[in-house]
Amino acid sequence: MHRPVFRFAPSPNGFLHLGHAYSALLNARMASEAGGRLLLRIEDTDQTRSRPEFVQAIFEDLAWLGLDWEEPVRIQSQHFADYEANLARLWEMSAIYPCFCSRKTALGHALPTCDPDGQPHYGGFCRALRRSEAERRVTRGDTHGWRLDMERLGDGEARQWGDAMIAKRRVGSSYHIAVVTDDALQGVTLVVRGQDIEPATPLHKLLQRLLALPTPHYLHHQLIRDSAGQKLSKSLDSTSLRQLRAAGTTAEDIRRKLGFA
Repeated sequence: MHRPVFRFAPSPNGFLHLGHAYSALLNARMASEAGGRLLLRIEDTDQTRSRPEFVQAIFEDLAWLGLDWEEPVRIQSQHFADYEANLARLWEMSAIYPCFCSRKTALGHALPTCDPDGQPHYGGFCRALRRSEAERRVTRGDTHGWRLDMERLGDGEARQWGDAMIAKRRVGSSYHIAVVTDDALQGVTLVVRGQDIEPATPLHKLLQRLLALPTPHYLHHQLIRDSAGQKLSKSLDSTSLRQLRAAGTTAEDIRRKLGFA
């Protein structure tokens, strides 16, 4: 019987906070109770925001919490070829198309409807390009991203995302194509992540179906919020684990506060 595989996959674009600690501890506890494996993955495909010092801090903070994980740790920026291979497969089956629009241009072609993140749906300007023209521009090296062609893919829950960008301009790869590729390659069987990611699950299931990848079970846990009711976030400069540690908070204090005493 195969052991279940869990993963904790932070992005190194800031220091970990209590929300990350909760997710990591929950994954570790569930893996232990199920007799499973716990993987750590560094999701650093956004090279404009990721920093080596944040990667090192992730290792230090998780070790301070008393967590163990399997080696080697998968570093996404070392595996762009895997994501490019799956993008090529999707392009070959006409499930995606290259988008040459800048952010400003894309907004100029936006529809009045929005995706679950509140961003306007892309109006499909580049979807109308002849394939030969699109291929010529890609070969020429024109800056582009890759969007799902929801008009071709039909109905389904993922349609709420519109022609979602699954590979970003200039930064190599986006969360969506990388995460489904890695979960399959690493044999992840249970994805335990925050409720804020739950709306993206239909999009991930669509990509898994298109690429004939296994679909893990998904569990979306509660979010840790501040005194104002906002979810903790690096962008909001939420208090980090390192700041708490410097102020004298112990790992056991954190575990007790989050319900893992």
